[in-house]
Amino acid sequence: MTENTQQQNPAPTTELPTQYAPAEVEGKLYERWVERGYFEVDAKSEKPAYTIVIPPPNVTGSLHLGHAFEHTLIDALTRRKRMQGFETLWQPGMDHAGIATQNVVERELAKEGKSRHDLGREDFVERVWQWKAESGGQIAGQMRRLGEGLAWSRDRFTMDEGLSRAVQTVFKKMFDDGLIYRAERIINWCPRCLTAISDIEVDYQDDDGELVSMKYGEGDDSIVVATTRAETMLGDTAVAVHPDDERYAHLIGKQIKLPLTDRTIPVVADTHVDPEFGTGAVKVTPAHDPNDFAIGQRHDLESIEVLDERGVITVHGPFAGLDRFEARSAIVAALRAEGRIVAEKRPYVHSVGHCSRCKTTLEPRLSMQWWVKVETLAKAAGDAVRDGRVDIHPADMSQRYFDWVDNLNDWCISRQLWWGHRIPVWHGPDGELVCVGPDEEPPTAEGWTQDTDVLDTWFSSGLWPFSTLGWPEQTPDLEKFYPNSVLVTGYDLMFFWVARMMMFGLYAMDGQPPFRTIAFHGMVRDEFGKKMSKSFGNTVNPLDWMDKYGSDALRFTLARGANPGVDVPIGEDWVQASRNFANKIWNATRFALMNGATIEGELPPVERLSATDRWILSRLNKTVAEVDAYYEDYQFAKLSEALYHFAWDEVFDWYVELSKTTFFAGGEQAKVSGRVLGEVLDVMLRVLHPIVPFVTDTLWTTLTGGESLVIADWPKDSGFRDEAAEREIELVQQVVTEVRRFRSDQGLQPGQKVPAELTLTGTALAPHEAAIRQLLRLQPAGEGFHATASLPVAGATVALDLSGTIDVEAERKRLTKDLGAAEKEKADANKKLGNEAFLAKAPDNVVDKIRARLAKAEADIERIGNQIAGLPQG
Repeated sequence: MTENTQQQNPAPTTELPTQYAPAEVEGKLYERWVERGYFEVDAKSEKPAYTIVIPPPNVTGSLHLGHAFEHTLIDALTRRKRMQGFETLWQPGMDHAGIATQNVVERELAKEGKSRHDLGREDFVERVWQWKAESGGQIAGQMRRLGEGLAWSRDRFTMDEGLSRAVQTVFKKMFDDGLIYRAERIINWCPRCLTAISDIEVDYQDDDGELVSMKYGEGDDSIVVATTRAETMLGDTAVAVHPDDERYAHLIGKQIKLPLTDRTIPVVADTHVDPEFGTGAVKVTPAHDPNDFAIGQRHDLESIEVLDERGVITVHGPFAGLDRFEARSAIVAALRAEGRIVAEKRPYVHSVGHCSRCKTTLEPRLSMQWWVKVETLAKAAGDAVRDGRVDIHPADMSQRYFDWVDNLNDWCISRQLWWGHRIPVWHGPDGELVCVGPDEEPPTAEGWTQDTDVLDTWFSSGLWPFSTLGWPEQTPDLEKFYPNSVLVTGYDLMFFWVARMMMFGLYAMDGQPPFRTIAFHGMVRDEFGKKMSKSFGNTVNPLDWMDKYGSDALRFTLARGANPGVDVPIGEDWVQASRNFANKIWNATRFALMNGATIEGELPPVERLSATDRWILSRLNKTVAEVDAYYEDYQFAKLSEALYHFAWDEVFDWYVELSKTTFFAGGEQAKVSGRVLGEVLDVMLRVLHPIVPFVTDTLWTTLTGGESLVIADWPKDSGFRDEAAEREIELVQQVVTEVRRFRSDQGLQPGQKVPAELTLTGTALAPHEAAIRQLLRLQPAGEGFHATASLPVAGATVALDLSGTIDVEAERKRLTKDLGAAEKEKADANKKLGNEAFLAKAPDNVVDKIRARLAKAEADIERIGNQIAGLPQG
């Protein structure tokens, strides 16, 4: 009833262990998958291509929950596509992580009492390569633990020979096209890492600072300015006011004395100044503030640098050699001594930029850097989404994307590091610049030197979707697997990485975007929705949970929480529950195998199937169709939930239980149900496999004798539906659920047997009497039977003899109380639905919920009334 095209073998005689032990299964099974080459690809294959690149983790890193979450989703997509017959490439690799890696190795050197300068550039870079070989990349082994189906033979590194060639090729092309240039501008500077960083690598946080108001000039020619960075006043070259501010009209164009120095500075008029903010006058320090730099450009002001690369005062005088924070206090004290401090506010909470790598407070600094002119590149990146070449999922993320690419500033790509792709530009003795491509020789004449800077890490990772396929060579891989089918990444990387890849891909690949779909996911948070952070003490090592509960349990928990673009809370209790689900799959499959479940032979024709068999096959096909639709919409949480409830509730809790009487009775019908159960397990394990690969592959190979689920066929919905059988089994479920609830209310133990008389004639329930009695532990109504409770449900009546087991009057009181609550709920709902003013204003979904409450209340009233009527009079 479900289309499975793979050749099926008879089930082997191997028995399953009584308990599932993930630690004994996962490692060996994964190595078998790798050894057999299941995850490798062939560019010459005639199969349609499906390509996803891994967001390259830092070589310095280890697997954290964010990686595990993202990788689980990608692995699920690629496993399904592989089963659907696609030539499926999940491209692995690592990022060289310029600043982070250099910091790690420098810390190692510091333990030896050395700095990178003691080694020199060449030896230091060699030392980093040694570290990478010895200590880097531990995350790859951890990714194997998670079961990731990566094409390991194609593993790439952003500084390997091929990717370095791609970087140099793109740089040369952009340089020649005028898209890369060198200019002196204000940049974000880290005094700890001693490099520029881009705007998107700045972490802003509220810091306790101080706001100091200072008087410049004397008498009528004095003016008050306020600042949070008093130390930069030594580099002021003007005071700016708004041209229409009458308070300062008499000062515009005049020179005033700059305190603590022997300089005078002009008062300039600039429309950038907000006359309503503060005193309406601002100090202008072009070398240490981006807005001031712009004012300086407009008024031809001098730029005076007063802080060096480490944040130390460089100007002559009593403050020379002081750290910036020491100088701040010393300068305020000196101004106070001169009577120039008008006001001081402490603490003054304001947003301050910090280095995303080392958390050091950044300094805006005038610096000569390399830049990418992004105007045309960013427009192309926006157009590719607007014209439908690239689809963003979920759709509401598109506006955030447009807000970014439509307002991009030029990108500072140079970093003052030694580890990374060195900028391929040579400087001549007279200021000449020559950019050298990968097949060109650099100038050899005396006085020519290569630029000392390296490229921003995101420059090389921006080429990832095509550089990993052999570009700039026109390789078979590039032809087969570009553009990528989908990019799965966190929304936090939209600006760092996604926009860069879009710009580079469209530029280098003749207008072909790097991927057809961008699927954004959220961030993993703790069970209370709080961001995970070492400082909060709530971080989790996913390896600990994998060791404790198995990799499948962690994967299923992560997938079950993955709604598109939404953050994912996770707690250990949820992983434990997923472990229980894996165990349930194991135990139920083991029971099924012991009781005749098989895939041998064709499915029996419909006329030989019981209603229970037809019901589960109908539900099976609906579930396959539902899961397929959710996959296409990247709804991992919904597809996981659908699989969970089908497997646990419908297959294990209902079909297996309803079929037990058939299995125990034996005979031809038991063989039929055994074949149906084998079919259901076969398909169910296939659709579960992409999320929980280890337990499903182990069970499926035992059930079918097949080689591996990794290369098995994905099941197709055959279209088989049996609505009549579904309605019939729903009636059985109603009877069993209602009587179980009644038994529980009476305090009866689940296994406690009770004499009962079932009146099922005239209903579709009659063929299921044996199963109903088995599920409800109901004995036949023998001699001396006396019905003390009668439950009318689903058109049938279940009379129970509970003599000596219940307090009839207490039960009547409980039911009467429940009936009153249901009647009140009905009255409240009717009142709201009868209010025309409410109906006119309330959203449709709210009205629908109230109607649903009314329908439930009416059903409860009927049910409880029948229960009361069924109680013995006495």
